[in-house]
Amino acid sequence: MSNSSSITEFLLLPFADTRELQLLHFGLFLGIYLVAILGNGLILTAVACDHRLHTPMYFFLLNLALLDLGCISTTAPKAMANSLWDTRAISYSGCAAQVFLFLFLFSAEYSLLTIMSYDRYVAICKPLHYGILLGSRACAQMAAAAWGSGVLTALLHTANTFSLPLYQGNALDQFFCEVPQILKLSCSHSYLRNVWVLMIGVCLASMCFVFIVVSYVQILRAVLRMPSEQGRHKAFSTCLPHLAVVSLFVITGLFAYMKPSSVSSPAGDLVVAVLYSVMPPVLNPFIYSMRNQELKGAVRKMITGMFLKSDKFSPFLHK
Repeated sequence: MSNSSSITEFLLLPFADTRELQLLHFGLFLGIYLVAILGNGLILTAVACDHRLHTPMYFFLLNLALLDLGCISTTAPKAMANSLWDTRAISYSGCAAQVFLFLFLFSAEYSLLTIMSYDRYVAICKPLHYGILLGSRACAQMAAAAWGSGVLTALLHTANTFSLPLYQGNALDQFFCEVPQILKLSCSHSYLRNVWVLMIGVCLASMCFVFIVVSYVQILRAVLRMPSEQGRHKAFSTCLPHLAVVSLFVITGLFAYMKPSSVSSPAGDLVVAVLYSVMPPVLNPFIYSMRNQELKGAVRKMITGMFLKSDKFSPFLHK
């Protein structure tokens, strides 16, 4: 039995016990991590370099790519290092930093997805007011609000989580420091004292979810009233990627944090954690570029330009 003042490190859940499987998990996570870096990095570079993509929708997409890179970089590198070096340990301060960064980036991404639904609502339902409602200053303020809300949410939950006395040891049934797993180490009385913090988070998340649903109900009504089939197709092509990203984000997150304890198991929790913390940053670039011809064209142009530059300088390299 130990309390939080005597805990200097936490023990994370290992992916496997045998060395071969540990190296396999390291290679798998390394591949996933590199794909996420490549996909989000291409979006960041394309949006930043192509002036045709300097619009509110792509500005928010750039912020989403930054948050995705941060989310996966908070959890995956430590998990890879533990598999490679056959260890489970993470320091107390490292665990607190991981919790703060993950909650900050996760909350900011949810707020940003809510803002992006508003962007699609204005673009389709109020196109004549789009330039006024979503000017450069308004976009910067909304993006700053999303990042700021993430900081405040992370500070609140991290401070309350690590203020709880931990009497159930220091072993976490997860491959990264996850708040529900840390709360399991506290006694029920201490947990109930901080349930109001969880309720605040649930209320804010519910408000964002209701806003997204209402926005898409209005969008659907406006799209169905469009006389042109081409116009409906274009509207759906800009909304479906965002709706798919929101669905992936919300469904996996809700299942991870709201599932009943009766269906909880270390293996199941591990799979769900990978789904909501690792897969969205990998899949989001593909979802957004799948039906977006402007983005695919910008990425293709950027890659072609890189190859042309390398061919231009290759004679000098051979000399």
